[in-house]
Amino acid sequence: MESQKPAAAPASVAARVKKEEKISNVRGIRNAFLVIIACAIVAVCIFLFGLGNSANFEGGDNAGHPINLAGTVYKGGFIVPILMTLLLTVIVLSVERWIALSSAAGKGNTTKFVQDIKADLAKNDIDGAMQRCKKQKGSVASVIYNTLVKYKEMDANTVLSKEQKLTTLRNAVEEATALEMPSLSQNLPIVATLTTLGTLVGLLGTVMGMIKSFQALAASGSPDSTELSTGISEALVNTAFGIATGAFAVISYNFFTNKIDNLSYAIDEIGFSIVATFAATHK
Repeated sequence: MESQKPAAAPASVAARVKKEEKISNVRGIRNAFLVIIACAIVAVCIFLFGLGNSANFEGGDNAGHPINLAGTVYKGGFIVPILMTLLLTVIVLSVERWIALSSAAGKGNTTKFVQDIKADLAKNDIDGAMQRCKKQKGSVASVIYNTLVKYKEMDANTVLSKEQKLTTLRNAVEEATALEMPSLSQNLPIVATLTTLGTLVGLLGTVMGMIKSFQALAASGSPDSTELSTGISEALVNTAFGIATGAFAVISYNFFTNKIDNLSYAIDEIGFSIVATFAATHK
């Protein structure tokens, strides 16, 4: 019968951990596919009704020669709205990740929060540290709070040995971190994919534009200047959009990956302090 007692405790703690996970309060878009669809609709509307407006072309016809930059971009062809969709998707998901990671960092400065928690642990003020986590909120606070719940349980446990308790605490940090990390890195794989996809689609548009240009040059007699300029415009516009999309996606991905790494370092630092405090204060 005694061998069953330790098994009952994790279920109780798991229920409490599940309840307290809400203090992380990480906001974000769960379905990125809807974002892509919305960006595609916006991009097509901009392409057809904005860039393709007859006022942007000679003679009031979008089949004519463009008289401004908007008309020139429109001449980039059907690849343009695809590239615009990719660029808008990167922008929207970057803003979404900024909001999500800002909420994940909590209400106060993460560095100061780590220092305050370590000071509480040095005084063995576990309740004070837990209250500080509730005030801070965010992913770091959520992981630490759930670990401190386990800390108090191990403190009251008289069945397990010290080494078993330390192992349980380490596992608690890892499990709580594993619950938080997916919400931090959500949608970043899509941004990483767009880093390459934007450049490749832009390159495709460039090649198609150059093909049109060479077809105009290869025409019998004098080359059609309109067809030649259209092909060159398509090539350059798609190149510009592809480079812009790829560059923005790279910057966004690296920036947010670095922020996630900083949060992970904070979690690891406090987790180590919790285990070290338990080891120093218990026999």
